[in-house]
Amino acid sequence: MPPIPTVTLPSGATMPVYGLGTWRMGESAPRRADEVAALRHGLALGVTLIDTAEMYGDGEAEAIVADAVGPRRDSVFIVSKVLPENASRRGTIAACEGSLKRLKTDRIDLYLLHWRGAEPLAETLEAFAALVKAGKIGDWGVSNFGIDDMQEVAALPGGSACATSQVLYNLTRRGIEFDLMPWCRQHKMPVMAYSPIEQGRLLGHAALRAVGLRHGATPAQVALAWLLRQDGLVTIPKASTLAHVEENLAALELRLTAADLATLDQAFPPPRKATPLAML
Repeated sequence: MPPIPTVTLPSGATMPVYGLGTWRMGESAPRRADEVAALRHGLALGVTLIDTAEMYGDGEAEAIVADAVGPRRDSVFIVSKVLPENASRRGTIAACEGSLKRLKTDRIDLYLLHWRGAEPLAETLEAFAALVKAGKIGDWGVSNFGIDDMQEVAALPGGSACATSQVLYNLTRRGIEFDLMPWCRQHKMPVMAYSPIEQGRLLGHAALRAVGLRHGATPAQVALAWLLRQDGLVTIPKASTLAHVEENLAALELRLTAADLATLDQAFPPPRKATPLAML
């Protein structure tokens, strides 16, 4: 397949628009080999973005990523996240060092604050800036931040360096289209969409099946293609089997028509007013 397109971060670095998620990986020792194999398969097929976090499997997901990436490290864009309870200035730096050790790498390409916690954002941003300066991370961003939180980040010293906002976004969770996405576009900041298939709950929906039948595609591929058609958007579906990796990746070649989009809008109407940020 052709190379996966990229988005440009505010720093000028580029990030693929499609990656491999790892949430819920590392939670079962018997599944570990399959999880490593799935990530390796995705990398072999040309996927170069992997998203993980210190929270996933209490760090085991990062170790799985390390095993999957191996000698390919220089060709892989790795995203990881710091837990909010670790997000003081000192705590963020320590958490990053722990992630680097588990990932068996000397740098994380994009490091995110997993969600808003009690630690002052100014301290977290100071730590991010120090990590960038030390070469430990390439860029930093946030996750599960609503529009008010993003505006607060932007107003802080160094806040303009925020590279991305990673949020829950799929056909059933379209609230960010009202305010957060326009704000991010205005600031030339890509949005990362997690849980793009709503943890599998979208797969049985009649509208996705109907659109899929028009193209010989699966509901999962339709849900992913709906996201991938949007400029400035990155999505990171998780797949734990080789077949699932291949199914998801094929969504990159699916082109939805105006009629398809109308069908999906009718089934999943866009927001008409501001709504609280959705989180899992």
